[in-house]
Amino acid sequence: MTTPHDTRTQTTAAGTESQTLSNAPTKQLSAFSAIAIIVGIVIGAGIFKTPSMVAGVTGDAGWLIVAWVLGGVISLAGALCYAELATTYPHAGGDYHFLARAFGKPASFLYAWAKATVINTGSIALLAFVFGDYMSKVIDLGAHSTALWAIGIVVAMTLINLIGLHAASWVQTCLTMIEVTGLLCVVVAGFVLSGEAPASPALFSSSPSLGMFGLSMVFVLLTYGGWNEAAYISAEVRGGKRAIVPVIVISIMLLTLIYLLFNIAVLAGLGLSGLAGSKAVAADLMGKAFGPWGEKALGVFVAVSALTSINATMIVGARTNYALGRDWPALRFMGNWHAGRGSPVAAYCVQSLLSLALVGLGIWQTDGFEVMVEFTAPVFWAFLFLVGVSLFVLRVKDPEVERPFKVPLYPLTPVLFCLTCAFLTYSSVTYAMSKGAVYISLLVMAVGVVALVITHLSNKRA
Repeated sequence: MTTPHDTRTQTTAAGTESQTLSNAPTKQLSAFSAIAIIVGIVIGAGIFKTPSMVAGVTGDAGWLIVAWVLGGVISLAGALCYAELATTYPHAGGDYHFLARAFGKPASFLYAWAKATVINTGSIALLAFVFGDYMSKVIDLGAHSTALWAIGIVVAMTLINLIGLHAASWVQTCLTMIEVTGLLCVVVAGFVLSGEAPASPALFSSSPSLGMFGLSMVFVLLTYGGWNEAAYISAEVRGGKRAIVPVIVISIMLLTLIYLLFNIAVLAGLGLSGLAGSKAVAADLMGKAFGPWGEKALGVFVAVSALTSINATMIVGARTNYALGRDWPALRFMGNWHAGRGSPVAAYCVQSLLSLALVGLGIWQTDGFEVMVEFTAPVFWAFLFLVGVSLFVLRVKDPEVERPFKVPLYPLTPVLFCLTCAFLTYSSVTYAMSKGAVYISLLVMAVGVVALVITHLSNKRA
């Protein structure tokens, strides 16, 4: 839907816009920067927590490795589905745009509502608390040190992103390189200590039940989560429509390799029993290898990991708000693209304010981090399932549209992806219901439905 300030041409059959106006995204991202953004989103604090959970659930080193390999395969299947959607319909709105074309604007509005109020802003708040926790060990700011660090980093990263995508992507590239280097240091420490770790049982000497292995996949795929955000930058990657394909594939392959090396290293350094019993895998390993200074250095490293994910999540999250503003006149203030800065300024500001509100809420919650994770997971996987289904719907609705890239082994690949999303939706809802967090998600989405009705009525008047 065009606004009075638009000078863009009409939407094409594929849904892409010949965007010649000043407030439209431009192709300014190199493939390397795009890979850094994706890797930065995915590699976060999760990799320092989930390996011990997976080890405890599987109870076998062989099945632990299988789980991480399978996680990479499933993520690649999903990434290939996204590659077809992103090359056929390149748009700064990503998933929002795919859902709008497949199911209509109400579905895409609810998705954008979920992203703005729960998924992205919740992730930013959670990561800000992780950053605050670890930075407080380096520089303690007093009784509310964690909250002060969290608020400060949300504001600081928002200001960096407001400067423009070039500055944000440069920061992201540097942070990702530091993050990956730190992970490799942990890997080296693991192999250095390999001779001192307790002996582990032979590979595949025991097998977990199907239910327990399924639970391990929930943890694994949670750690792989975030690769889908590549769709939001597809319209800004240099090199034509197909340029996003190698970016997505290389990112997933690189992530799988890093995660495998990390898990093999901590297995070598701590042994299966040591890994399963650890609450801070990397800290235990670095402390064992290098003493107290190693543990403190790891605190800075984990803070950098959280910082990397915050920055990357901000980059892609603001683009959902931007797409929402472009399509709904009542929210058009978020649909302006600042030509000089190459970023949606208003969309960033809204995202920052909501994230700060969640940080404020978390200050008075003793288990705020856990609660936020619980109520974001069901919403995230449910909408990801719908995006997978949209691939089938759009092939039927738009048979004549040129597809620069088609997902291989169709329909098996998207079916695998959709079944995985359905399973994770069920698992996360079941887990959240046991703690009551799913009701918070339902309340937030109910408010979203009310907002949809109000916005729809406002659109009719516009």
